[in-house]
Amino acid sequence: MRLVCASANPKKVAEIARLLPQWVQLLPRPDHVGDVEETAPTLEGNAIIKAVEIANAAEEWAIADDTGLEVTALSGAPGVRSARFAGENATDAENRTLLLEQLDGVADRSARFRTVVALVNSKGEMHLVSGECTGSISETERGDFGFGYDSIFVPADGDGRTFAEMSAEEKDAMSHRGRALAQLPALLSRLFGLPTP
Repeated sequence: MRLVCASANPKKVAEIARLLPQWVQLLPRPDHVGDVEETAPTLEGNAIIKAVEIANAAEEWAIADDTGLEVTALSGAPGVRSARFAGENATDAENRTLLLEQLDGVADRSARFRTVVALVNSKGEMHLVSGECTGSISETERGDFGFGYDSIFVPADGDGRTFAEMSAEEKDAMSHRGRALAQLPALLSRLFGLPTP
C-alpha cells in the first residue's frame, strides 16, 4: 500500500511515517509540486486542499493533515493559522514567542490541539479522520524534542511534561496526530482488503 505524503515538513513526515502501519509505504511529496496554498477557513478544508493537490500530481493515494492549536483565552486562536500565527513566513520559534506574549499574565491557559487527516485519490475518493488532545500552555518553553508548539503544550493526559519533553513514543500515544492516525489502519484495511491491525 503506497501513500504519497503531502507535507514537506521533515519532522511531520517522520511522525506520520512512524504512526502508519508497517505495510504502508509513505512516499515523499513530488519534487515538482510547489507550495500548496492553504486558503480554507477550516482544518478539514486545508487538509483536503493539500491531499487533492498531491493526489492529482502523483496520480496515487495521498495523505495530508492540517493541525491547529486552539487556545481558550484567545477565542480559539491561532487555530487554522497556527503555522502562520506570527506571519506568513514565521518560524516555529516566532509563533511560540508570540503565543507566550499574548498569554502573559493570563490565568486560563487551557488549549487543545486538533488534527484532521485527509486520504484522497486522483479519482476524487476522499476519507477524513480526526484527533484531539486537550491540555494547557506552559509559562515557558520546555524540552528539546518535537516541533511546532510542542515545547509549550502540556497534554492533560500526561504527567506535567510538554510534548517536547517526551519521547516520540510517549507523544504518539496521546497526541492529536497520533489519535487521528490510529484510525487509519482500520480504514485502509476496509478500503483495500489489507491486513487488519
